[in-house]
Amino acid sequence: MLNIVLVEPEIPNNTGNIGRLCVGTESRLHLIHPFGFVINDKNLKRSGLDYWVHLDVTEYQNVAEWMQQIPDKSRVFLMSSHAENSYLDIEFQDEDWLVFGKESVGLSKEFLSLFAKENQLKIPMSTKIRSFNIANSVAFVVGEAKRQLGLNNTI
Repeated sequence: MLNIVLVEPEIPNNTGNIGRLCVGTESRLHLIHPFGFVINDKNLKRSGLDYWVHLDVTEYQNVAEWMQQIPDKSRVFLMSSHAENSYLDIEFQDEDWLVFGKESVGLSKEFLSLFAKENQLKIPMSTKIRSFNIANSVAFVVGEAKRQLGLNNTI
């Protein structure tokens, strides 16, 4: 099972869509406060809350609380448009942590500095855009990790 981490998510529709993706791919969702919405927000409900009862989700009040849950920091991968390495070059393992920053600014330099540079990954894209939508980004990376791990019959 993969661990999907959203650091300070701002847009309920994105979080709802990612929650739905987690249910569909049997991944865990980890949400680090503060949020730009409340979990029962109508937009979150519209984009995935009817699946929320099936979602393995954990909320953390801050980054320090979340970091206490990580058994092996070398298996935490941070998605950043400023990274040098591509997510396509990683050999993913079961229980890996895939971390995505807030929609407006991504992951802060301070957050990125908590992990080794080789754990910072980018999604290759055209120079015509700054970034992909976070829900799309999560789908790209989870899809590749699941492909490598082998999709089971329930997915």
